[in-house]
Amino acid sequence: MRASIFDVVRKSLEEKEPIAVATVISVEEESVLGEGEEPAASSRVAAATVPGAALAVRPGKPAVGSLGDDDLDRVVARDALGALGAGRNFLRHYGPNGQAQQVVLTVFIESFAPPRRMIIVGATDFSAALVRVAKVLGYWVSVCDARPVFATQSRFPDADEVVAEWPHRYLASVAEELKSRDAVCVLSHDKKFDVPAIVEALGTSVGYIGVMGSRGTIEERFEQLRAEGIDEVSLARLMAPIGLDIGARTPEETAVAIMAEVVAHAADLPVRSLRDQSGPIHRPIP
Repeated sequence: MRASIFDVVRKSLEEKEPIAVATVISVEEESVLGEGEEPAASSRVAAATVPGAALAVRPGKPAVGSLGDDDLDRVVARDALGALGAGRNFLRHYGPNGQAQQVVLTVFIESFAPPRRMIIVGATDFSAALVRVAKVLGYWVSVCDARPVFATQSRFPDADEVVAEWPHRYLASVAEELKSRDAVCVLSHDKKFDVPAIVEALGTSVGYIGVMGSRGTIEERFEQLRAEGIDEVSLARLMAPIGLDIGARTPEETAVAIMAEVVAHAADLPVRSLRDQSGPIHRPIP
């Protein structure tokens, strides 16, 4: 791997920015030819495509390095971004120009992605359930509540961090760290915590902001936020009421509904969110 790629990877890791590196680990051109055959022009591996050739890919930025062929670089860069989004490593096989279903080149794609971050506002039973489900999905989870008697590690043993602080102050302290991959879930259900926390979250680059509450409570919060100077475009960022409309009632079911919405929101997929429905959040039990 060339030094320039090492420099880019090191800088990305230092700045906690996601990056994926694709490296050619084997070239098997001769294995697809018969004895004495010459490779067709369309199947020839570029001279620069050798084991160790590498390509570094970052979301929204130009790729660094090359695997030796422009078409191959384009296809592998696409796959590397997909691997990075999933936070996983993959072994892929390609033709010399990135063709699928060929085993000429073997490329290892390694993702260097900091865990997605979730900040949960409010130390409640719903928060405890959400911590457990978020951790299963690989999130680094913080729980924040201004009441020290509730914000304890013993109540949230699965959380990576439990903070006894006013949520808006905590959010202000980590605002620069929050990215589009991250989430803030406001489950405190108390306007003295909710409103300042939501205002602070809207001032960050966090990708998902969800707010728990009945439809009446959410409308009240929106009016309070408007009074704080929050415009309609910003209010449209809020997933409120939080979660998918799956009939969730218990804390555990609600946690699944929330995390399903977080995943769908990150993938920009249309789903049946509670925010986009009407009527009671909790349906009568048959």
